[in-house]
Amino acid sequence: MNFKLRQSSFFVLLVGTISVAVLSQQPSQLTTSAERLRLHITYLASEALEGRRTGTPGADNAAQFIAREFVRLGLKSGSPSARASRTRGEAQSRFLQRFPYIAGVELGKNNVMQLIPQTAIQPAGGAGTATAVLDFRAGNDWVPVGFSSSARVVDAPLAFVNYGITAPELNYDDYAGSQVAGYIAVVFSGTPDGDNPHGTFARYEDLRFKAIAARNAGAKGLIVIEREVNSKDDPLSRLRYDRNTSDVGLPVVAVSRQGAERILQASGLVNSISELENALREMTATATKLGRTGGRDKALEPRLLDSVKVTLQADVIRREVAAANVIGILEGSDPNLKTEAIVIGAHYDHLGRGGAGSLAQREGDVHHGADDNASGTAGLIELARILSTQRPKPRRTIVFVAFSGEEEGLLGSKYYVDQPVIPLANTVAMINMDMIGRMKDRKLVIGGVGTAPEWQAMIERANLVQGLTVSAGSTAHPSSSLPMVVGANDRMVDGKDLTKEFLLTLNEDGFGPSDHSSFYAKQIPVLFFWTGTHVDYHKPSDTAEKINYDDEARILAMVARIVHDIDASDKRPTYQVAKSAATGRSIGFRVYLGTIPNYADSSDGLLLDGVRDDSPAAQAGLKAGDRILKMAGRVVRNVYDYTSALGEMKAGEEYEVEIMRGSERLKLKLTPAARK
Repeated sequence: MNFKLRQSSFFVLLVGTISVAVLSQQPSQLTTSAERLRLHITYLASEALEGRRTGTPGADNAAQFIAREFVRLGLKSGSPSARASRTRGEAQSRFLQRFPYIAGVELGKNNVMQLIPQTAIQPAGGAGTATAVLDFRAGNDWVPVGFSSSARVVDAPLAFVNYGITAPELNYDDYAGSQVAGYIAVVFSGTPDGDNPHGTFARYEDLRFKAIAARNAGAKGLIVIEREVNSKDDPLSRLRYDRNTSDVGLPVVAVSRQGAERILQASGLVNSISELENALREMTATATKLGRTGGRDKALEPRLLDSVKVTLQADVIRREVAAANVIGILEGSDPNLKTEAIVIGAHYDHLGRGGAGSLAQREGDVHHGADDNASGTAGLIELARILSTQRPKPRRTIVFVAFSGEEEGLLGSKYYVDQPVIPLANTVAMINMDMIGRMKDRKLVIGGVGTAPEWQAMIERANLVQGLTVSAGSTAHPSSSLPMVVGANDRMVDGKDLTKEFLLTLNEDGFGPSDHSSFYAKQIPVLFFWTGTHVDYHKPSDTAEKINYDDEARILAMVARIVHDIDASDKRPTYQVAKSAATGRSIGFRVYLGTIPNYADSSDGLLLDGVRDDSPAAQAGLKAGDRILKMAGRVVRNVYDYTSALGEMKAGEEYEVEIMRGSERLKLKLTPAARK
């Protein structure tokens, strides 16, 4: 048999099978609208919503817009008290699942920084002695950072500790050589690498790691010298909230260069900040070379400045607001199966005007977030329209959730899985759409394929249907080159266009950087649709005119087909543990544990959302829901403490991990693996 004959025979069989087994089962409405997507995304990514940062009016307006669409489509609200509302506003509010969120921080009334030289000064007139007290004004000369503890330190001496860096893998430690326990550490911001983002010390740029190093060394507080001469131009001078380190465990403040010069002059260390910084960079470069050979430059040991005492009080007030998921419910039509739910989700929040998470060079411009994730949110609304109008109606209940707080650490989806509107035991699958608007060359990434054995076949069928050309009615003429097959409702499959199929990249892992991870951690099968990253990712330039609306509409048609296939089967998808898509690769770390940290606000230990099977963490007995309190001898309050401890660990060595599991405090033994 020649190739052409085999190909033709296979196509007859394939198209016949698809037309009977798939097309005959498709609901009557599967037409997605690119123009509706354009309208939704244009509004969600508009200047008016100012980037939809969680906890801002822009995000609130986006939530109200989504709720209005759910009301218009006739969906039921997720509110347990879904009584008839008197006003449109009341009706919309019932679709909001509110959860607490810290939107920012502000200065309290009790911020104090005073420096008292320990040398007696003869006052004018020669009578007695007096001590000159240097007062520094909060908000002008200095400011606490957002993750500072609100605490008071009285009459503590100072220790100048260079850049305040502890880097075990570089055999470098600014705290080595002198004990600074009981002192307030004074350090430069940045690293000896200057502005080089790829320098030797690049991963120690983050001020949070400097704070952890100071705390681990026993310092009572940390004063960081700003980099810019004009304090108003320095990022450290702007008080902002850090969601992952709400309280680092000691007061941490930023001081202007002018203020720092006054401090160091009074202590007798130096007259010029600039001269000190230049000399320090040269010495550090030499010390780094020595460190590689096991040597150490004593000139870089902490300099204890006992000639002055500082009283430091940081008072930071955290401002809490209500964020909200938006939930709409399409009740199932089957008397038995309607108690089961398929969750379809997308996050609607973005980065506001920049700051944390932004890749823009400057802060203040609206980050429009058209692809991330107005595209997924518009897709959610469009799927709600399609599935609520299709006939026959879905047998299972469909729960549509627009999540907030995704960019802040999957806050909304984590809240939902703890407070579900339909029990998680009855949730058969979760489908997540995040950045589905920038398809190029028909390339589509689908994650979570390994979380249920049924996914692979469903995806392949749905993609195959993408390429079938179907006539509008029974009067259509067959293709001259391909056989004619009659499908459902007398529609005719008259050919197959390979250029309409997606080029799929299938990832098995159920964990990933979006809201489906929260569901997979609760042992729910998930699928994650994504068209990949691009140069506009997390920048103001992610705008509505760059969206590929036609291909997004085609992606949604595929999602709708998969939802239909899930719903058509009496048997729910079978949860299974998926293979990890990666071995935990991360720049700068030598070891791998296999934990899935929770990135939400924390100061009482690191909560684990999951633990990968057969990983060192799993072998040690760690489980999802555990809270790590200590690891490798280090106190762990949050994800940065955890990361810092991880950087000190070595593969093959056994370490003790102290955890809270419910109300029980446990100690486990953990042996990290080498990172591949």
